[in-house]
Amino acid sequence: MQICGIDDAGRGSMLGPLVIAGISLDKKNIRKLSALGVKDSKKLSPKLRESLYKKILEIVDDYHVAKISPRIIDANVKKHCLNGLEAKCMAKVVARLNPDVSYVDSCDVNPSRFGRNISRLSGNHRIKSYHHADSRFVAVSAASILAKVSRDRAILKLRKDHDLGSGYPSDSSTVKFVTKYYEKNNEMPNFVRKSWKPVQKILGKS
Repeated sequence: MQICGIDDAGRGSMLGPLVIAGISLDKKNIRKLSALGVKDSKKLSPKLRESLYKKILEIVDDYHVAKISPRIIDANVKKHCLNGLEAKCMAKVVARLNPDVSYVDSCDVNPSRFGRNISRLSGNHRIKSYHHADSRFVAVSAASILAKVSRDRAILKLRKDHDLGSGYPSDSSTVKFVTKYYEKNNEMPNFVRKSWKPVQKILGKS
């Protein structure tokens, strides 16, 4: 019985990719993840996430990490279709890993609808969709660690050239960076999500 867990990282960020990660493993190995101390990535320090990332890859049978660029995010936000974009991307992960059942962390207010959507897009795979699945199911917790570490690495790469903070609108360093960049260059860098409300505000469109 192959179990899959899927989660995202970076959904609320003003910049950088939205990352979707999935893992699949035999049901009997689920307890090995718990024994490692795998839990929702938000409850772990960056250092611990990095060390668990490597250990998770040794236990799982397969995994897949997908990065969605700001350009694609913007195009889908314009169509009011961000949840649809996530469902499509999660469905690709499910189709690729081909498990018996997948547990997903729902970004839709209606988790059942989100699950049905992924099932339809993945060729009718069995999907169990819940809010806070990353703290309820260890397979999803493992996926959340892969997604968060991959997202942090992408931001770290950008930080080599730019002082941009965490990327989130609640971070004043991020807002300052985006504002200054726009004032200086009269355009946004390609790693900024132009459809985000705080960015629209800087662009003077709201």
